[in-house]
Amino acid sequence: MGEFELIRRYFAAAPVSRARLGIGDDCALLADCPPGECLAVSTDLLLAGRHFFEDVDPAALGWKSLAVNLSDLAAMGAQPVGFTLALALPVVDESWLSGFSAGLLDLAARHGCELLGGDTTRGPLAIGITIFGHVPPGQALRRDCGRADDDLWVSGELGAAAFAVRERLAGRPLVRGHPARERLERPLPRVALGRALLGTAHAAIDLSDGLRGDLGHLCERSRLGARIDWPHVPVSGSLADLPQADRVALALAGGDDYELLFSAPQAARETIAGLACEGAGGPVRIGSLTAEPGIRILNADATPISTDELSAFDHFR
Repeated sequence: MGEFELIRRYFAAAPVSRARLGIGDDCALLADCPPGECLAVSTDLLLAGRHFFEDVDPAALGWKSLAVNLSDLAAMGAQPVGFTLALALPVVDESWLSGFSAGLLDLAARHGCELLGGDTTRGPLAIGITIFGHVPPGQALRRDCGRADDDLWVSGELGAAAFAVRERLAGRPLVRGHPARERLERPLPRVALGRALLGTAHAAIDLSDGLRGDLGHLCERSRLGARIDWPHVPVSGSLADLPQADRVALALAGGDDYELLFSAPQAARETIAGLACEGAGGPVRIGSLTAEPGIRILNADATPISTDELSAFDHFR
């Protein structure tokens, strides 16, 4: 099978209605943004052996490849519009392509996010997606808009995906269908929640590299500190039987959660508590932003939990 037959068979059948022109030309043509909104764009590159296990179910990989990009839009409160796909394949495996495209386009259809085009080539397995959305610029949930005394909220449980990775690396892979493995392979991007927070929340970030590290990014951009109440952090039930130190490490620095961490004024507590998340009970208040610099994570008795040895995921370390 050649490159263009591959595209026609597995990707070109995806319906396009919101774009003026989709797959099949030198460029896709996007319609204008709704009045008063601006374009939101994000890109992610996923490499075999670095971002996913090479033997992962291809349908799950297709799903996750788009989910991590949708999560970026969710963190800005943006409405998805469409995406492009750049795919490097070592060989043309029709069974793999069928599963991958099915998972990818399933999640795309759920969010009305159209495949607009892209590129394919031969090479080590790599997946690059650029995604487009729109958001009112004055309401976008930017990292630099946090305010001192804002509440800090997280949209769902943490640590499950990192636990699944740890077990796999230790030679104890979780069975398919295990909740932690599902969180790793099929994360649920919080797009609807991000949109619901427009006009209410001040700042947000998606938790791809761990709560402690991503909170640090938000605090740095907002020039603030933070206090986290560890007993309030929604730790995944998959970690319930682990020692405290392991639960802290996985929930605070494990990464791959793709939940939203966001700040909002205290006056919005009732409104935010009433919001729902797909597959989760709703946002949980875990602490606050502070004028005092630095991040403090406290036990129930207000004693600090040391996080000096915990670091966020870094592609170059």
